[in-house]
Amino acid sequence: MTENALYLIKAFVLGVIEGLTEFIPVSSTGHLILVGDWMNFQSSQGKVFEVVIQLGSILAVMWVFRARLLRLVRGTFTGVPSEMAFTRNLIIAFLPAAVIGAIFIKSIKSIFYHPGVVVVTLVLGGLIMLYVERKTHHTPGDQPGAADDTASDERATARTLEQISWKQALGVGVAQCLAMIPGTSRSGATIIGGMIAGIQRKTATEFSFFLAMPTMLGAAVYDMYKNIDLLTQQDLSGIAVGFIAAFLSAMVVVRAVLRFVANHTYRVFAWYRIVFGAVVAAWVFTR
Repeated sequence: MTENALYLIKAFVLGVIEGLTEFIPVSSTGHLILVGDWMNFQSSQGKVFEVVIQLGSILAVMWVFRARLLRLVRGTFTGVPSEMAFTRNLIIAFLPAAVIGAIFIKSIKSIFYHPGVVVVTLVLGGLIMLYVERKTHHTPGDQPGAADDTASDERATARTLEQISWKQALGVGVAQCLAMIPGTSRSGATIIGGMIAGIQRKTATEFSFFLAMPTMLGAAVYDMYKNIDLLTQQDLSGIAVGFIAAFLSAMVVVRAVLRFVANHTYRVFAWYRIVFGAVVAAWVFTR
């Protein structure tokens, strides 16, 4: 097997991992860094590969939500109040990460894109998720460990996308800034941030999906623009393969996540983060 063929196989595997993990709160970037390091994948300059292949995942979620997205665009341009408010909230939630990212993204990549950082943020994020699930959604009548406790989400003030206030949207946007640190999880930060702000879990998940569109699209285009001159033909081929793999795997995951959160909490993902972080810690500090 040639070196280029092996590189493309690794890019395909990482693309599948990106699609599978982007929309669940386990950190896709963290997984890409860890698996890429384990496979000795020589990432493109400036970590562009990890960012740009996310476009595949974004196209998948845009396809799944195409009808709702079209309604949003039409409603915004025709002056439908609820759709205009939804668009306003997406802009408000998008701006904090856009500003912080434009200013500090190079420093963040150089400092935090390391397996050791991912281990810490995986475990810490899992513990925070467990705390928020217990604090935000536990009511006196709940049975501990129940599989379906979404009915106990009595503290939520926003149960549909249209009910989200601008203050709640801003809270989600601020939480999204934390996701620039790999291992945190963009979806995890925005969903948990939304739940803390008083948005119902399923609605927070849907809002996170919509917010991912401008956020990840902007990050991918900006990264490609800034680093296009540094990319080799092999880098571009790997990005193309990873992009396609991410799109196909994300198509499956987006629908599955929506079905899951309709009847379950995110505790299983919290425990996955903690266990996975512990396993990776053992690998990082003993190799």
